[in-house]
Amino acid sequence: MKQHIKHHSITVAVVLGVLALGAGAFVYSGLYNIGADDHHTKPVFAVMQTLREQSIHARSKDIVVPDLNDEQLILKGAGQYAAMCTQCHLKPGMKDSELRQGLYPLPPNLSQVRVDPTDAFWIIKHGIKMSGMPAWGMVPGHDDPTIWSMVAFIEKLPGMTPAQYKAMVAKAPPDEDMHMGEDGGHGHGEAVDEDAHGAADMKGMDMSGEVGHSHGAAAEDDHDHAAAAAPAAEAPLSLEGMKPKAAPAAESVAQAFQAALQHGDRAAVLALLAPNVTISEGGHVQTRDAYAAGHLGEDIAFLKSAKITPVSLGSMPMGDTAMVGSESDIQATVKGKSTTLRSRELLNLKQDDNGWKIVSIQWQTTPVSGE
Repeated sequence: MKQHIKHHSITVAVVLGVLALGAGAFVYSGLYNIGADDHHTKPVFAVMQTLREQSIHARSKDIVVPDLNDEQLILKGAGQYAAMCTQCHLKPGMKDSELRQGLYPLPPNLSQVRVDPTDAFWIIKHGIKMSGMPAWGMVPGHDDPTIWSMVAFIEKLPGMTPAQYKAMVAKAPPDEDMHMGEDGGHGHGEAVDEDAHGAADMKGMDMSGEVGHSHGAAAEDDHDHAAAAAPAAEAPLSLEGMKPKAAPAAESVAQAFQAALQHGDRAAVLALLAPNVTISEGGHVQTRDAYAAGHLGEDIAFLKSAKITPVSLGSMPMGDTAMVGSESDIQATVKGKSTTLRSRELLNLKQDDNGWKIVSIQWQTTPVSGE
């Protein structure tokens, strides 16, 4: 009997050893395609989905849920959601986003599905490994009460109409922990969530190279650039999570783009834009062709005589996509008057075999306080 058990144990050990060697050989062979555009097989996806759900449930089961019907808590969450979540999880009336299309697995559309509050809190706070979901609890200013405000809003989001969503976001209070500079603030108008993942403090960022852009018409066209700037009541363009040199290659492309505009190099500007790029400022969206035919020339003419002072530059890598955000002060003469403008720029970039290309641009220009 003992001899039988011994032989059986040896057999089990040999089988396990062979399996371990086979697994190791498979891992190191590189045969498995880790690219997000090559989806898992159904069995692998099912296993990973079950692992994720059970892991979250096991860690969230003892979380105590506060009162999620508090109106002020929900309003604060509306602003947080607008600033950080819409590009991945959408909003009422929003069909898709450029960033979301490149994510796998696809983030849930939280305007249409409900999530258990304890699970939602844990996911927002801790994030999910090897996915596009960050651990917001690691970001300064995102304490537990702030995260609960997002959970409270998410609970109300399914079934909300676009108009209701817009009204709620407009009433959201400013967040003192998410200011973007001495004259900035974290507000929550609709402009905040059109092309950004949030709004974070960018004080003290290192700057290198030439940065800055002001989207507007040339002074000689009698177009008042200050009048074209974003209204004073509009919330600052959010630049959440941007850190200097987080995505250096993407930042280099952004700087090359800005330098090309300042130097009047049309060919270099257009070479960095993806064919399907969208360019927006003040609620106006243009295609690549429309921009090339009109405002590109006006921008070049305007920037030719402007003095640009960099304020901040940061980026956020997200696999084969990245966001680059920057701020600059622009001194220019508009209709004979010296004007200083604060320009904010948010670029979404995507990497392919030919390098990084800009797939969306969002600009916001406001008069500097006191102008």
